[in-house]
Amino acid sequence: MYIYDHYDHSLIRERVAQYRSQVTRYLDGQLSEEEFLPIRLQNGLYIQRLAPMLRIAVPYGLLSSRQLRKLAEVSRLYDKGYVHFTTRQNIQLNWPRLEDTPDILEHLASVEMHAIQTSGNCIRNTTTDQYSGVSRDEIEDPRPWCEIIRQWSTLHPEFAFLPRKFKIAVCGSTEDRAAFLLHDIGVQLKTNDSGELGFEIFVGGGLGRTPMIGASIKEFLPQQHLLTYLDSILRIYNRYGNRQNKYKARIKILVKAWTPEVFAQRVEDEWQHLKEGPATLTEREIARVKTFFSDPGYSVVDDDAANRELDRLRAQQRSFSRWLDRNVIDQKQLGYAAVTLSLKPMGVPPGDVTDSQLEAIADLADQFGKSEIRSTHNQNVVITDVLKTDLFDLWQALKKYGMATPNIGTLTDIICCPGGDYCSLANAKSIPVAEAIQRKFDDLDYVHDLGDIELNISGCMNACGHHHVGHIGILGVDKKGEEWYQIQLGGSASKSASLGKVLGPSLARGAVTGGIESLLDVYVENRLMDESFLATYRRIGIEKFKERVYGSGA
Repeated sequence: MYIYDHYDHSLIRERVAQYRSQVTRYLDGQLSEEEFLPIRLQNGLYIQRLAPMLRIAVPYGLLSSRQLRKLAEVSRLYDKGYVHFTTRQNIQLNWPRLEDTPDILEHLASVEMHAIQTSGNCIRNTTTDQYSGVSRDEIEDPRPWCEIIRQWSTLHPEFAFLPRKFKIAVCGSTEDRAAFLLHDIGVQLKTNDSGELGFEIFVGGGLGRTPMIGASIKEFLPQQHLLTYLDSILRIYNRYGNRQNKYKARIKILVKAWTPEVFAQRVEDEWQHLKEGPATLTEREIARVKTFFSDPGYSVVDDDAANRELDRLRAQQRSFSRWLDRNVIDQKQLGYAAVTLSLKPMGVPPGDVTDSQLEAIADLADQFGKSEIRSTHNQNVVITDVLKTDLFDLWQALKKYGMATPNIGTLTDIICCPGGDYCSLANAKSIPVAEAIQRKFDDLDYVHDLGDIELNISGCMNACGHHHVGHIGILGVDKKGEEWYQIQLGGSASKSASLGKVLGPSLARGAVTGGIESLLDVYVENRLMDESFLATYRRIGIEKFKERVYGSGA
């Protein structure tokens, strides 16, 4: 992973000192609420329903075991002993005191972490695939390119106050695990007919009140021009984005209004002034950044023998077999596997992890992996580089900490925003709905038989729970002070991205689990052999689902 140099360390230390002074002046009444607002936001601090919330940056979802231990310490000292993993691979503290936030940031700086640009109208944390560097369908490791984008975007003076927040995702594989089509800019690594590495650039994706899927505006961009082209996109957006209405301020609105073709031409015209400028990447710089993501040193392993032993253990332990099927993938490095730790046990808000669990994950990453951990946009964590011969021992260790639930990619692996329990913007609570669904469908045989189903819950139209792209999406709405829930079907964040369609009138909270059960019954009755929920929905349409939930008169 990327290691700070003395410039990085100096920048973060100076930023902490600057923020400490700003907090002191605010608490002393020398800065007004209006003056302090952009300061706190660009340092990751929100004011939520019950307490401040501090969002900590996790660049492209990559953490070291040392950083996890520091997060555990910070959560004990300054919070309530747990952290929350978000859908943008970041980490949030939900109960810090405002006056403690400079001390928290100083602690984070000691392990090369910060909260810069985790909020505000700026370029946010760049995200990517949790299996970067190890997935078998990888074109090239996207993490060096994420790091290049991170360095370019951090405190970029021209883009510090954009019309609205701005999100970039990079995909380096044939399968999309980064949801790049749902970002302001999506970057897909690819090779041209000559075998040269470059990028296809997508612009204008995003969820929220006006969900849209990104459009391709550059079919092949040579790698040396990545930053100059991104500069051109941001310049056009910064100049023409709507600053009068925040609901129309995202770049997706501008792209739709102009059409992708017109927007692409505007970017192309701007790019002509920047194309060979100082931000053009050199081979030397690209190679330098890639050195931070070189192979950590793999042993030569008899992969066939390791698989035979796993098959023997599968036959003896059905629960271990389930876990292998759902939570483990083979890496491209023979004899090694990547393991997803489920943060969705029964009765715990999705994505919440205690301080002791953080320390346990750090210990297990040291013992079984290469001391690296990845966060996912599905609110789980991954330990990579685990020897297959160690998988059984790792599974037994994870069971002790409640992180071995074999449900990755299933109905109960729910994406869920904090909702009305924490967020001041939410119309309804999300966490109790997620828990009710988990309790209703606690039969693992049934859940595994259903196969891959993505169920996403948001407490408001800001869509932090990505309900628009869930195979089943649930949106909390307010009806005269009461919480109701709208169901959507058919969303997907994959390369065949789609936005869900509203099923019908919203349901009361107590009717949600029954409604989900009816949807699943329709699926089971109509699916073909090995057909997924999404594939069945796309084949038969929405009407049968609607009739089952609302009756024949729907």
